[in-house]
Amino acid sequence: MRAVLFALAFPLAASPALAQSMPNSLDLSCAAAFDMVRQKGAVVMATGPNIYDRYVSDQRYCGLAETTFPVWIQTSDMKQCFVGYRCREPMVRNR
Repeated sequence: MRAVLFALAFPLAASPALAQSMPNSLDLSCAAAFDMVRQKGAVVMATGPNIYDRYVSDQRYCGLAETTFPVWIQTSDMKQCFVGYRCREPMVRNR
């Protein structure tokens, strides 16, 4: 019984450590944020407290039914810095 409780509690205890390792755009220069996305291909990056998204360098990192949309985020040195793209399902217009 104790082993089960420990196994359930351990991931909860590790969660804050995982969240702290996420890069935060407000701590990076625009060039550093852009380079990180370009080099890794896909990065989950915080853009403020409890705000984050996944940024990709190109279409290869999106699902088959998704397309890329350019995205600008705030960094330590710029209010609007182009870091790459977000993957989203294309908007379908009704005729």
